[in-house]
Amino acid sequence: MICFGEHLPSSVEIRWPLFFFFLLSVVFAADGSGDDPRRVESSKEVSVETYDKYYNYGELTERLQSLAQKYPHIANLSSIGRSVEGRELWVMRITTDPGTDTPGKPKFKYVGNMHGDETVSRQVLVYLVEYLLAKYGEDQRITELVNSTDIYIMPSMNPDGFEKSTEGDCGGNSGGRNNAKNMDLNRSFPDQFDGTTADSTKIPEVMAVIRWIQEKKFVLSGNLHGGTVVASYPLDDSAYHRQEGYYSRSEDDNLFRYLARVYSSNHPVMKTGMPSCPNSEETFQDGITNGAEWYDVPGGMQDYNYIYGNCLEITMELSCCKYPHASQLSTEWDLNRESLIAYMEKVHIGVRGYVKDAISGAALSNANIVVASNRHNLLTGKFGDYYRLLLPGTYNVTAVATGYTSVTVNGVQVTDGKATELNFTLSPVVPEATVGVPVTTTSASSTSHPNTPSTSSSHSSQTLVIPSDGKKNNPTVPPPAQQPQEFRHHNYFDMDMFLRKYSSEFPSITKLHSIGQSVESRELYVMIISDNPDVHEHGEPEFKYVANMHGNEVVGRELLLNLIEYLCRNYGTNPEVTWLVNNTRIHLMPSLNPDGYEQAIEGDKNGLKGRNNSNNFDLNRNFPDQFTNITEPRQPETVAVMNWLKSTPFVLSANLHGGSLVVNYPFDDSKNGTVHYSTSPDDAVFQQVSRAYSKENPLMHQGHPCEDVYPEEYFKDGIINGAQWYSVSGGMQDWNYLNTNCFEVTIELGCDKYPLAKDLPKYWEQNQRALLQFIHQVHTGVKGTVSDSRDGTGIPNATISVEGINHSVTTAHSGDYWRLLIPGTYSITASALGYEPVMTYATVSKDRAEVVDFRLTRLHSESSDQSPSGPQPTLDQSERELQSLIKELSFDQGLEQLVRMTATESKIHYRDSKDLSSYLRALTLNFPKIAILHSLGQSVEFRTIWALEISNKPEAEPSEPKIRFVAGIHGNAPVGTALLLEFAEFLCFNYGKNPAITKLINETRIFIVPSINPDGREHAVKRQCTSKQGLTNSNGKDLDTDFFGNASQRVVEPQPETRAMMDFIINTHFTLSVALDGGSLVATYPYDKPVQTVENEGTLKYLASVYANNHPKMHFGDTGCSNNGQSSVPDGVMRAAERQSHMGSMKDFSMDFGHCPEITVYTGCCLFPPPEQLPTLWAENKKPLLSMLVEAHKGVRGVVRDRSGKPIVGAVIVLNGGVRVFTVEGGYFHALLAPGGHNIEAVADGYQQQRQKVVVSSYEAANSIIIVLGMDNNIFGLPREFVVAGAAASMTALVVTACITWCVCASKSNRQKDGFHRLRQHRDDYDDEIRLTSIGSKKSLLAHEFQDESESDEETLYANKI
Repeated sequence: MICFGEHLPSSVEIRWPLFFFFLLSVVFAADGSGDDPRRVESSKEVSVETYDKYYNYGELTERLQSLAQKYPHIANLSSIGRSVEGRELWVMRITTDPGTDTPGKPKFKYVGNMHGDETVSRQVLVYLVEYLLAKYGEDQRITELVNSTDIYIMPSMNPDGFEKSTEGDCGGNSGGRNNAKNMDLNRSFPDQFDGTTADSTKIPEVMAVIRWIQEKKFVLSGNLHGGTVVASYPLDDSAYHRQEGYYSRSEDDNLFRYLARVYSSNHPVMKTGMPSCPNSEETFQDGITNGAEWYDVPGGMQDYNYIYGNCLEITMELSCCKYPHASQLSTEWDLNRESLIAYMEKVHIGVRGYVKDAISGAALSNANIVVASNRHNLLTGKFGDYYRLLLPGTYNVTAVATGYTSVTVNGVQVTDGKATELNFTLSPVVPEATVGVPVTTTSASSTSHPNTPSTSSSHSSQTLVIPSDGKKNNPTVPPPAQQPQEFRHHNYFDMDMFLRKYSSEFPSITKLHSIGQSVESRELYVMIISDNPDVHEHGEPEFKYVANMHGNEVVGRELLLNLIEYLCRNYGTNPEVTWLVNNTRIHLMPSLNPDGYEQAIEGDKNGLKGRNNSNNFDLNRNFPDQFTNITEPRQPETVAVMNWLKSTPFVLSANLHGGSLVVNYPFDDSKNGTVHYSTSPDDAVFQQVSRAYSKENPLMHQGHPCEDVYPEEYFKDGIINGAQWYSVSGGMQDWNYLNTNCFEVTIELGCDKYPLAKDLPKYWEQNQRALLQFIHQVHTGVKGTVSDSRDGTGIPNATISVEGINHSVTTAHSGDYWRLLIPGTYSITASALGYEPVMTYATVSKDRAEVVDFRLTRLHSESSDQSPSGPQPTLDQSERELQSLIKELSFDQGLEQLVRMTATESKIHYRDSKDLSSYLRALTLNFPKIAILHSLGQSVEFRTIWALEISNKPEAEPSEPKIRFVAGIHGNAPVGTALLLEFAEFLCFNYGKNPAITKLINETRIFIVPSINPDGREHAVKRQCTSKQGLTNSNGKDLDTDFFGNASQRVVEPQPETRAMMDFIINTHFTLSVALDGGSLVATYPYDKPVQTVENEGTLKYLASVYANNHPKMHFGDTGCSNNGQSSVPDGVMRAAERQSHMGSMKDFSMDFGHCPEITVYTGCCLFPPPEQLPTLWAENKKPLLSMLVEAHKGVRGVVRDRSGKPIVGAVIVLNGGVRVFTVEGGYFHALLAPGGHNIEAVADGYQQQRQKVVVSSYEAANSIIIVLGMDNNIFGLPREFVVAGAAASMTALVVTACITWCVCASKSNRQKDGFHRLRQHRDDYDDEIRLTSIGSKKSLLAHEFQDESESDEETLYANKI
């Protein structure tokens, strides 16, 4: 054996151990897995289980990873998402070949530690994982269970709560029950009675589990808790929500009782029914209880599994003490081991099998499996497989799939033990003219095994549309659909009563609401029909029908009332109706023009009376148009619909009209307004959905409508492109398509606009199947979720684009989307601001939507000179809470919910100068902790100009954003003053009461200047919409033309009001300013002065659009102001100079000298509206004002330091090479930026420049960055080393020259010293010149860096002052 180091010099021998140590260190360092917790680390020996300690998150992770690596053939560890604090939600999958899905294995799951302080379940499930893995191949029972079952075990659903909990805390007093957002996860699931009440951004754990449940289609599940010893089964709550004592029975009540007994009967303590918990005398017969009878739990996970997830789940309470000492864990494992295994085995009872296409043999996923007399259906999985748990008995089972003939098998025998095999083959539906759902029934013949009935072709089958007569040997079919009984014309009051009647009679599937009012104040009713009608359910598409847009076209109005009756009365009995209602949120609006209807006349075939609304405007010519400028004022009915569509993620829609018989699809008009085919990007999709309707109408698809009136008119297949028929500008269907995610067509239902009542039944008969078939079209194309790969949360407003189709859709609030497509293979890309886009391919089939989910990775800020390992900002708890709040309020309904939660009685009114001062003092006296009053100066007539500061901090923090709200610069427009005073009161009154308002005030310095021009206000004329009296101050000066920062541009001294505001703007370093004015309905952004280009215009326009988009009217762009000559402004936003160009504006001064963006909002056409209009104006502006508070926290913020950590004050932050902001005390800066990628550059005298890229999101708080500047080593623009070397060489040459000169001169006269003195003097002068040149060069370099040749004189002067 050769020994390394032998015969080597001693010095080398000593270094060998060091070498090996170094090599070992390198190997271990190279093998590190980084910070990714999802990575399964290198093999570690699994330590022996001691059953006497709890595993914290790190220990749990390490143990599960070690087990997964030790047993890779049957174990696979993955995370389904992350907790609030970023911990993985680990799931161990145990089955053969765990990396793939194979048919024939029912999926089972256990979930533990849902309440973080109920910890026994967490450990017991780890022990179960270890037991199953260790016993596989040794124990026959365990081996068979693992071979035949797809088992998923999640030890901890709430890892954050566990980390907060305290061992030995039996009562749960340590605060670890809820998640890190203080949300009870077992009260945060969608509820069958109340809908979703929890904010999805606060419950990432619940959202992850919901996605998991929907994806996996589990069959059986157990949810493990602590606090007593009992097995609780559904339902967990009821519509009555009685606190306790109400037995809420599910459709599978007997089955649930059986399953609960399986667990309890195998648990030595639970089966006694006497937990004997301290301070409790509770007992449970057989150790089980109905959840709601025990106590009401809305939003629970077990009911969600049953109602929405295909899965039967019960809840097991394992111990009286929630977090017992670790010494008890061994006992708890012994008590629960047999129960856990026995319960898992019950996933194999009942009926199981496959549903396939009879022609192709392809698996039919999402087919319904219906058991007669049981209204709880389940869906087949992706292999067409199903597992229907049933107790022993005889059952009639039906398989139902859209587009296929249903099949029923009678007399299915279920025995005690393994599940009965029952396979279905379904044939595609052959269209029939009969009304009803064709159902093929098959009886099990004697040739089949009694336990495995089949549907082979040897069995006789028939298509039935009549009910069974009830005789034993007759086939069982679902009862025929109940047809509407009310065929009459409903006037407004009759319709109102009808809608309220059905809403009251069917509260579990209906919700009646109004989206607005007509001109004559009639409600614009919408009936929502769905299994959860109150809220948008993640993954469920939104569909709508709108009728009676033209008041005299009434057939659609009556058909939608018929449809409401049909859906309500057949839900739960008719498979098709039940499926549609369970899987679609259906919105039905019977009348968009109730005023016009009241004017119309029965029997009118093709007249015009009642067509328009009460203002005599055609509502289907009143929407914004892509080709034509619609100058008519936007009508209240139109505005209501536009707001409705903006608030709901509709996917598909139809607008029901009359006067012909055809489906008309976009585009409805063309660029030049001529009659020709106007193709939309989704022309093929529109043709497909249009044919889906027309082919189900026995007359429409023939293409020859109204032959007695229009004998030459022909529509192939009963469909037509709108513009090819006739051009319609301002139509609703095109606006839907171009401005929302919704695809809409217009359906003409008959030649007579207002037929006689006796003819209404035939219209229902002709359109019933078509109405239902069109709803089915919403379930085609692709659908899915776009989520953040880091935490699994859905990404709202992400873009879904399809290659080759120039029309994108966006995701809804929780990241879900639907994209209608015709069959084919597509390249689909998901993208979102701040994320890397992801592309994939998807193949779309005909009759169902393909699920395509996207997980996007965040873009990270990139620095040119700073490595990712450099200093990174750390967030404390308060900052994390603020980030979460900003994200919550930035989502679609976040601010809307805040407005509703803080609704109070408004007493807004006008106040003169004296009342204003008293009012502001009253606020400071009543809210001294947050309200401070500052005097900025006085007006010409010596009235005080007040600024109210609202903040909870007595001293300014440089890192906090400062926002300025100002009003009253024109005294004749006092609306802004009234709004800001109401806003101040609103903030003060909600501080300490509403968490969101409290947090915003705590983290923001808010300054409100309600009246800049109090003198003008005193001279204004009340109730005058156009009067200019009071516009100027007492010197007759329009203050908004008096803001000049450069003395060379000012002819006279500024007005005192102007001087006060200029000092205020310069000295306070604001982040954002919002000025309120009147006389129009628009938001403007800088500049007021005429400039050719505006730096950072994208950001300025974005800020103005945030205000406009949160205003219920402004974003439509219809000013409605006849007094100013402006009728339409795109999106309600414009550059200020385009409205009225002038010099010396406050907005421009704020930009140029305050380095703060300011937008001016004109709140209404009337300058001084009547006081009774103020509550409406406050309601319109409350949400936009709040949105500005939220927006002040976005963009990019950070600190600039040198390499020693010292902050650099006065550093220049250049945004996208143009706009500049400056660091303040502490080196802090904050700049608002539009969503997207931006380049920022930090420059400071004496330091190297630093460039960095940042990504700004529209719904997240400001990116926080640290910029470290190194000293500038350049001299005269050259490297310091080069200059030093050159100087040294020069000095050497100079010394040599001096020596030579001295030697020469020494031989001459005795004037040597004087000569040397002169030489030294000249050199000193030369050095002085070098220093002066250096200073001058640096100044010129800095000036050159920021000097823009297009700058005004005042900008140039200010830049040179840097």
